[in-house]
Amino acid sequence: MSLRIVSLLPSATEIVCALGLRDALVGVSHECDFPADVVGLPVLTRAKLDASRPSADIDRDVRTLLADGLGLYAIDVDRLRDLQPDLIVTQDQCDVCAVSYDTVRDAVRQLAHPGTEIVSLRPARLEDVWHDVETVAEAAGIAPRGRAVANGLRARVSALAERTAALPLRRLACIEWLAPLMAAGNWVPDLAAAAGGTSTLASPGAHSTWLEWQALVDDRPEVLCAMPCGFTLARTVAELSELLREPRGQALPAVRSGRVFAVDGSSYFNRPGPRLAESAEILAGILHPTELGHLAPAGALQLVACGQASGVSVA
Repeated sequence: MSLRIVSLLPSATEIVCALGLRDALVGVSHECDFPADVVGLPVLTRAKLDASRPSADIDRDVRTLLADGLGLYAIDVDRLRDLQPDLIVTQDQCDVCAVSYDTVRDAVRQLAHPGTEIVSLRPARLEDVWHDVETVAEAAGIAPRGRAVANGLRARVSALAERTAALPLRRLACIEWLAPLMAAGNWVPDLAAAAGGTSTLASPGAHSTWLEWQALVDDRPEVLCAMPCGFTLARTVAELSELLREPRGQALPAVRSGRVFAVDGSSYFNRPGPRLAESAEILAGILHPTELGHLAPAGALQLVACGQASGVSVA
């Protein structure tokens, strides 16, 4: 019997497909949208909050649900039982990002399929993400392929770092949430370093941290890059433009020099999967546009100058 895989987070879906296991996927999360041919597979999760609300409202809703001991996501146990997966890939890195490990474990206990294996990913640094590729491959019985894919991703980022090492180091602020402000941690400082930037507002491998406005002002970033989790590029541009209209925003060197960017965080930076290699290249293109601007995929970022969207897309 062929392997049956369920992925409960977008990055895991991308890992499974990068390993050549798309045909083994029988179910995904409500946020899985890449590669495009996973759209239409049975959806096994749903969010308990309205993600279309403004950043500050979403933050309040998340805090309320977590304070009440309620998860942010639910699993369709009946549909999961019907699919009878051999392997479920989930995470226990962040209860805000995807369904929690405890929720998945409780759901599996209700299945009449005792052989189901759960692989739970918990990446902190960029290297952890590449190791996760190997972990999923090993669970699927294709360990050599996993090593090959992971080594290819490692080599791609290493080659970028070699190119940027000869270029000026840029002071970069990566913002993962806008109201309240949050500095992007985990693997993002590693991406910044490979791209030829220094990002000091969050530590490599540490969770993203809430950020006081004054700390951002004191950091004096040459370049500011906003990558809020769950936002489209257009929505990031709109909220970032509004945020930077206030005097504190206008005080930032990045704003004064017109080096403020919105990126598609949901597709790239917030997903600890294969496209983090592209994420590093996007940052390199932002930091070093003359030398490396061509590396950024079309539609991945937009320039936001002086608190107002400039209308210029950087491809």
